[in-house]
Formats: sequence, structure tokens, C-alpha cells
Amino acid sequence: MSGREEVLRRVRRALAGVPAGGTPGGAPVPRAYARAHPPADPVATLAEHLADYRAVVHRTDGAGVPELIGRLLAARGTRRVVVPAGLPAGWLPETGAPEWVADAAGQTPRDLDACDSIVTGCAVAVAETGTIVLDGGPGQGRRRVTLVPDHHVCVVRVPDQVVDSVPEALGRLDPRRPLTWISGPSATSDIELSRVEGVHGPRTLEVILAGM
Repeated sequence: MSGREEVLRRVRRALAGVPAGGTPGGAPVPRAYARAHPPADPVATLAEHLADYRAVVHRTDGAGVPELIGRLLAARGTRRVVVPAGLPAGWLPETGAPEWVADAAGQTPRDLDACDSIVTGCAVAVAETGTIVLDGGPGQGRRRVTLVPDHHVCVVRVPDQVVDSVPEALGRLDPRRPLTWISGPSATSDIELSRVEGVHGPRTLEVILAGM
């Protein structure tokens, strides 16, 4: 059988359920497939997969968030931190704090590059893939502010913001919003598979799984 014949055979098989005179778009498509394979512990699975992507994972309760963020920023010697609008004020340390820089539309990439870190929340986190999704909502900022600073601290409220699978995440998200899907720190590999981090985003991603 030639390649052309094989392609046509597959097309005919795919169209077998379409009535005569109908169009493929008019035929219902059964979608009875499983949307998720729930892990025994979604939060633990998320932490494991985040670590696989070389994100640094921390666990705390809601009350411990500001102290932990303060320690993470101090450990990097951070002096200036981008703070998106709507970030819960209770997440920021009150003592020994660096300079907080409000996310503003007029900021240039040079302005953001002068900031050492950014602290954000997220819209949802996917346990199955170790992916965090930002949609520009309160506490998340514009996309550019999460791409320029070299250090990103992201707080995930657990278990409320954790879903098992990508289909479940899509069900929570508005496709009209500016979605940023983050799986570990920014990285790429050349033809020899030499990994380089911080190419088109933060070199370091620290995720705080905060029990709320």
C-alpha cells in the first residue's frame, strides 16, 4: 500500500461515522475518556514533579508564609522585589525586608532587570505535570514581570489550588486571559544536550506549598 493510499484509508475510517451529506464538524465526538488519574496524594505528587523540573519546593502553613519568604529573599541577598497588585499583604515580611517595587505598566525590561526577585501567587497548579499556571489575576502580575527577574517565588495555596491533571486545570481557567504555564525554572538545551537555565525567564523558581 502506498503512502497516499494509507492516508486516504485513515481519512475514510475517521469519517465512517459522519452521515451522508454531513460535515465532520456536525458529527458528535464521544468524549468519555478519563480526565484524570487521581494520585493518592496530589500535593505530594505536585511537590515531586516540581522537584523533577529543578524547582525548589518548600512547605509551610499560611501563617508561616511571610517568614519563609523573608528567609528565601535574604538567602539570595535580594535588594529589590517586584510585588504584583493584589498580592496578599500578609505574605510579605515586615522586618528585614528589601525594597518592594510595585508592578506598573510603564516599567521597561531594564527596570525589571534591576529587580532581583518577584513574589507571586498562582491561578492553579497541576500535580500530574508539576506545572504552575498564572493568568494575570490578583497577586500574579503581568507576564513580563515573571520573565525578567532572575528569581521567582510562587505561593500555591494547598490543597485548594492543586488539580490532578491538565484537563482539570483547563476547566478552571479562562482561555481569554494571558496564561503562563511554568514547569520549573526557564531552561533550554543545545544540540549536545547541555542544559542552560535562565535563558528566557527566571533562573531559579522557588515554590511555597502553603496550607491555607
